[in-house]
Amino acid sequence: MKNHFLTALFLLLFAGVLTAQQPNSYALVVEGFDWGPAVNKVVLDLGETTDAAPEGSFSVYATRSTDLAEIPAAFASGERTVLGSYLSDAQGARAERGSHLTLVLAVGPQMPLGSPFQYANNEKVRGNFWVDYQVAVTHLPSLRTWNQKNGQVLPLVDRFDLSGQYPYAPGQTMSYASYTPPASTGKQPLLIWLHGGGEGGTDPTIALLGNRAANYAADEIQQYFGGAFVLVPQAPTFWMNKEGGGYTRGDVEDIYNAGLMALIRDFVAGNPRIDPSRIYVGGCSNGGYMSLKLLLKNPDFFAAAYISALAYQSQYVTDAQISSIRKVPIWFMHSKDDPVTVPDQTVVPIYERLKAAGARNLHFSYYDHVVDITNLYGGNDFHYSGHWSWIYSHANKATRDFDGNPVELGGRAVTVMQWLAAQKK
Repeated sequence: MKNHFLTALFLLLFAGVLTAQQPNSYALVVEGFDWGPAVNKVVLDLGETTDAAPEGSFSVYATRSTDLAEIPAAFASGERTVLGSYLSDAQGARAERGSHLTLVLAVGPQMPLGSPFQYANNEKVRGNFWVDYQVAVTHLPSLRTWNQKNGQVLPLVDRFDLSGQYPYAPGQTMSYASYTPPASTGKQPLLIWLHGGGEGGTDPTIALLGNRAANYAADEIQQYFGGAFVLVPQAPTFWMNKEGGGYTRGDVEDIYNAGLMALIRDFVAGNPRIDPSRIYVGGCSNGGYMSLKLLLKNPDFFAAAYISALAYQSQYVTDAQISSIRKVPIWFMHSKDDPVTVPDQTVVPIYERLKAAGARNLHFSYYDHVVDITNLYGGNDFHYSGHWSWIYSHANKATRDFDGNPVELGGRAVTVMQWLAAQKK
């Protein structure tokens, strides 16, 4: 009896050693959604290659922490909902046989616990920033745990070079992200995206994920252009920053437009594959202001513009300036219930003035509300903030003009990206 007891004890201890030695690391997958970034997957290291995923359910407990701002307790920690799992590689790509298991997590615009970003405006930070996002994963049948973070995967962001730095003024640099498409037989266009007011700083991943701008490098958009360069500059503070601090709405000069334009020209000069006759500029809110500012300052440089939630007030644009850009193809996107960039002060009068000045290749998608275009995350009758009209740009869902009719090219209805790809100086 004693020998049987010792044998059983040895086997239990041996099993415990094996369990303790099992890998317990995980990686987070962060993707951009219409409302912003979310941790939508966790990739678990199984420690061996297998063709059979572990049976049974998992629990995922998440924590969000930072020393830059206070996070409300309800959004600081809690259980995440696991929707499913599959065998994968270390990056989360599906595999019939894999050494990793990827858990798919529920995300949505009303699930702040899923966000790796926090927004704050205080003496330490202004706008969006990364938090320290950790999870503890338990396989409930076996009680095996994974609690050591081993990096994160940013599927579209990882396509970008994030190291760009441009000295726009003495002792001052501007960060930027850039995507280089596979080479084609001819020159290729350049898409420029200018972020909103909450994505400034020195980390271009904020500008790429704060409002899903990384999607301009996605295959479904790139195909329209036959492969396009993408340039995403980042304001050190915010694009509408005026000298001495505070906002300009167009009434006085901002502090960045000259340096930004120099960055763009330098990027084009450094990438000879870019077609100078197909350079497109777009942006939202602060970036919409700056897009229009660059057009007004350089009316012959850009082939077209795609602007959402325009923040430039019409009263500060002269008739001469309107006339100078009347031949530039522009597609505006805005929502009638935008409480931040009020359309009757910004985009509506500018659109009407351009039409009166003779603009012909001018379009304006004007929405009653910004809705869940997927019908998956918010559901029917769900409204985002009316300020978020850039959702229709990033997802390439803008299709209708100011009169409600489809925008057409050659008698065929087109999306904003299809239209943009056809524009050439």
